Amino acid sequence: MLTVLESLNLSSDYLQKHGIESPRINAELLLASILNCKRLDLYLAFDKPLSEEELVKYRDFIKRRGKFEPLQYITGSVEFYGIEIKVNPSVLIPRAETEILIDSVVEQVNIKEEINIVDIGCGSGNIAIALAVNIPNSKVFGIDISKDALKISAENAKANRVMNNTEFHQKDILTSDFADLPKMDIIVSNPPYVSEEKFASLQNEIKYFEPNFAVTDFSDGYKFYKAISEKAKQLLKPGGRIFFELSENQHIKVKEIMEASGIKDININKDYLNIERVIYGVLS
Repeated sequence: MLTVLESLNLSSDYLQKHGIESPRINAELLLASILNCKRLDLYLAFDKPLSEEELVKYRDFIKRRGKFEPLQYITGSVEFYGIEIKVNPSVLIPRAETEILIDSVVEQVNIKEEINIVDIGCGSGNIAIALAVNIPNSKVFGIDISKDALKISAENAKANRVMNNTEFHQKDILTSDFADLPKMDIIVSNPPYVSEEKFASLQNEIKYFEPNFAVTDFSDGYKFYKAISEKAKQLLKPGGRIFFELSENQHIKVKEIMEASGIKDININKDYLNIERVIYGVLS
């Protein structure tokens, strides 16, 4: 039987030959998932032999990763803002930079407030659930066009015990009516912001595995910023606030879009790489 260390060495070499970035970390995370332990715990178990069942499963995981299937889809979950989020190919994988969006909202509200928040394009529910956990008196509404995404959102809400202050609805921000929802204090969204032109240059993991409708707007990258900003008056209470995640170099154009829809007092927060990552303002 192969030991933990032998398996990690062989798997790291395989992933490196197949062009996977950070092959050793990937190999360790996949094995830790199978052994149901933390990655660092593997260093205390290098001499432990793997069972035949564990080896078969590990070989399958490594083979899938070698074909660029995202690690998070293979393991089935990802940590986001201190909570565990279930993911599958029907939803976008939550990214660390999106935590800046949560920080921006939490910093701008009294976390004891009773407020209504709508997350437009909720996907796995990671944003809505993180806000519901950290602003416990809020009511957070997640909307998405995908039934499969909404199913995952509901499962994640249940797993993170926020069913009482979350709701999920199938709606299309471009065409749906929102009369059945209450007026909101906050709109938050990480919309599809990759332009159709730039989609082809993305990583293989994104292009071939993540849902393209959650990545690109099949337009110039600004379609959903325009649609959401234009509907802000329909969705928000007077003085309500709107928060967007941005891609690199989008802040100038998105600010113009927001201002054209009557959104003022616009601010921008940068991420850890000094990239303008979140933009937010107040409906006048």
